[in-house]
Amino acid sequence: MKRDQSPVLPGDGTTDYARYMRTDELLGLQRRPEEMLHRDELLFQVVHQSAELWLKLAEAELTLAVTRTAAADPAAAASLLARATLAVRLVTDQLEMFRHLSPVDFQAMQPALGNGSGAESPGWRRVTALSRQLGRAFAEHLTARGVTLTALPPTDPTHRLAEAMVDWDEQVSRWRVRHYQVALSVGGHAADGSPGSPATVLAKLIGHRFFPELRPPRSDTGIPAAAHSRIAEA
Repeated sequence: MKRDQSPVLPGDGTTDYARYMRTDELLGLQRRPEEMLHRDELLFQVVHQSAELWLKLAEAELTLAVTRTAAADPAAAASLLARATLAVRLVTDQLEMFRHLSPVDFQAMQPALGNGSGAESPGWRRVTALSRQLGRAFAEHLTARGVTLTALPPTDPTHRLAEAMVDWDEQVSRWRVRHYQVALSVGGHAADGSPGSPATVLAKLIGHRFFPELRPPRSDTGIPAAAHSRIAEA
């Protein structure tokens, strides 16, 4: 007997998949061919719109990671942070699509972007703010425990959270490096060091760390000692 697959969920779409995923709305968010100055606007929008979705997920995981850290549950926080880190890795990986976007084609479509800039990404702004909140929550957690990281074995949940925070920092740094490379190769920005230029701003961000006191090199005993009051200021 054939299973009835008629849609039962409310909403638009001929199937429950379309209604739950809201595919009609989702796939209608890109400019139509007749609106495009260049066909690669579709590539450009898909990369950036999907990045905002992954960042929305990363934001949700970071928000809960901050909450769990403040609640003295570092094991849960580390697991959540690992999920956020993977989301940013996927954001980074999809920048490879820009290998198929030439500087000439980008210049042709640039008027369609107006004065828009990747620095205005709401997802990145929220993720950045949450990363600072996590640093403060972690510092407070160490203070509440009355310990330093070097006093904890590598298997301690707080130590594992610190490792997850370093992994997060490193992945964000990898994204920044790749973004900088794309700006130079596709966007036509000159790496001339001019104050305030897009390339200069991106280059400076490459060296930024949310949790500088947790950075490698790591010894056999784990992460170097952290002055957790300074972590909170990162």
